[in-house]
Amino acid sequence: MKFNLHPRQSTCFTSEATEILYGGAAGGGKSHCMRALAIYYAIHIPNVQIFLFRRLSEDLKKNHLDGSSGFVSSLSEMINKNLCSINYSTAQITFWNGAKIHLCHCQHEKDVIKYQGVEINILLIDELTHFTNYIYKFLRGRVRLGGLEVPNNLVGQLPRIVCGSNPGGIGHEFVKNEFIDGKELLKIYKMKDEDGGMLRQFIPVKLADNPTMTINDPLYKFKLLGLGGALARAMLEGDWDAIEGAYFDKFDKTTHVTPSFDIPDDWYKIRGFDWGYSAPFGVLWAAVSDGSLINVGGKKICFPRDSLIIYREYYGWTGKPNEGVKMELAEIGKNTKQMQGYEIMNNQVADPAIFDESKKNMGMTQAEELAKYGCIYQRADNKRVAGWQQIRARLLGRDGSPLIYITEDCKSLIRTLPIMQYDKTKPEDLDTSLEDHLMDVLRYICMARPITIDVKEAILSPEEDFYQNFNPAAIRTRKKITSYE
Repeated sequence: MKFNLHPRQSTCFTSEATEILYGGAAGGGKSHCMRALAIYYAIHIPNVQIFLFRRLSEDLKKNHLDGSSGFVSSLSEMINKNLCSINYSTAQITFWNGAKIHLCHCQHEKDVIKYQGVEINILLIDELTHFTNYIYKFLRGRVRLGGLEVPNNLVGQLPRIVCGSNPGGIGHEFVKNEFIDGKELLKIYKMKDEDGGMLRQFIPVKLADNPTMTINDPLYKFKLLGLGGALARAMLEGDWDAIEGAYFDKFDKTTHVTPSFDIPDDWYKIRGFDWGYSAPFGVLWAAVSDGSLINVGGKKICFPRDSLIIYREYYGWTGKPNEGVKMELAEIGKNTKQMQGYEIMNNQVADPAIFDESKKNMGMTQAEELAKYGCIYQRADNKRVAGWQQIRARLLGRDGSPLIYITEDCKSLIRTLPIMQYDKTKPEDLDTSLEDHLMDVLRYICMARPITIDVKEAILSPEEDFYQNFNPAAIRTRKKITSYE
């Protein structure tokens, strides 16, 4: 059987990795790749148990059974020759050699119980970001070889997990963290035992990588462009930092992230702190530019006067989203002071909760305990919506120039800021179920140095204007940092 694979799909087929994320942009051929893998392994491995998941059962039928490239069409010749059969009531495809493809759905976390006792040799998940981290880890825990005999030419490929996905969705944060952030494209990583112990790889794919889609539907690109803004960038380019419904949709790494540099001693400095134990804690250091020329990466740079430069972070997390390191305040205070060295802070602000008299330990509030180690905080202005508006206003900036920059050292802030979403019940606020701890710290700092700006004014980059309006004649230019060689 010929599968007519394009190069990126072939890379997925031949990869030595056993835990793969394939995808990025819409139209990259993810679903076809899943079906081709399932059929290939079913034909070549007797008794193999292949499980293909979508979140919703109706999506399984629409995307994988029906259509010109679905299982029904792809396997028609084999069905006619009695080499395989499709049981629609059980959603199973059974092959003459005992191999089975199980078409499964798992809409809610409680639904995983249905798969408690199954043995999965090959796990295929279409649209991984539609699932939660809990569901993924549960299903991954069911993946094993058991007593399956694997042909010599396929030894080492099984057990195997292949997931396809676009950016966005409920699982965006964990997928980005597990497979993409800090990883080289196409490089295979051996994971720790506690993280599954498999050989993990991210295979990026864009619409341009799928010539079949381009030929069959040459206008598909323009349909994606018509989505506008961040969603268009996510779907067309596989941009994992461009998310539909992003709260800080003006954040752009190319504009707001700068190389690290030595902060001038005479710049005004602010340190912010948000406490967490089971959840992550966060400390950020910020400096206020005086508008002077400074050396950044061998170039003379002028950051706008009164702009904030977030230049250091201390983030207490395990490496897994929203999971804290359970560190005591005393250690946090000592480490904070050590990281800061002899720098003098002009202002130190923290979550007002650490001043709560009812939470005293050994006669001290959390703020008083931190003060023992030189971390003398003041109550931060804790207004949420006003704080978010200050961050958004600084990202937008004034006269086309942003008023906030983040150095490359602040990796967790750069990772979490673009994935923040609107609260569905309070659309003016941030969704607190996400990993928002450093956002709180950033909010405290911005409220300690508020600016006045028309937050409704939108100065778009050429790229943004193109995506949002699909009108090249309307393109306007965003001014960036002034650079002098």
